[in-house]
Amino acid sequence: MTSYRKTALAGGLLYLLTFIGSIGAAIFVGPAISDPGYIAGPGADQQVAVGAIFELVNVFGLIGCGIVLFSVVKKVHEGLAVGYLSTRLFEGAIITVGVLCLLAVTSLHQQAATAADPVSFLPAGRALIDVRNWALVIGVNMAAFNALMLGTALYRARLVPRAIPALGLVGAPILIIWVIGVIIGVTGVDTPFHAIAVLPFFVWELALGLWLTFKGFNENSPIAVAERAQADRSDQAPAVLTAKAGAA
Repeated sequence: MTSYRKTALAGGLLYLLTFIGSIGAAIFVGPAISDPGYIAGPGADQQVAVGAIFELVNVFGLIGCGIVLFSVVKKVHEGLAVGYLSTRLFEGAIITVGVLCLLAVTSLHQQAATAADPVSFLPAGRALIDVRNWALVIGVNMAAFNALMLGTALYRARLVPRAIPALGLVGAPILIIWVIGVIIGVTGVDTPFHAIAVLPFFVWELALGLWLTFKGFNENSPIAVAERAQADRSDQAPAVLTAKAGAA
């Protein structure tokens, strides 16, 4: 297994891990998100905490993608590599803020359960959920920017079929427009525009994760060929020096 294949396998598995984390989080945190009176109600703190753990798995996966693929993207363009890693780190940091809000909601619910007036805790709980929801809008959709970096590098270097990064490059501006629309209040979550904006990204990241896991990078791409040639020269150098020393 070449170094390129190992890197591709690690990157692909980490991309797939982000799907497991984000989907698991969406399933388990539902009670805290959908119930406006969660803080004053019976609650489901353990379930929400499990959802927070899944979200941290997502954070681990996406930051891991940035770290693992950095070395490959750097061979294409150093600026793209730095941009990709930076946006991944920013994405993970913002999502982590949302995780902290979820955990704070469970703590607040436990305090409200023993309070004389649990309803008085509702505004604080709703504020935390609002922060968490905005963290998802800003953090998760930072994927548009890291797709511009990674997609450009993969497309240039022909490391994967060009249709895969092309999907991310086409979808990125649409997703960015949707985020701006949410911020200024002209669109929102669970709208038709939201589905249109997210679908290309869902397909791009899933296709990339599966391709890297089961196929790997194109070993005949220019940078892969150049790296093998350099490795061959490095392997041959000691033998050449030994032969020269013997002849002397």
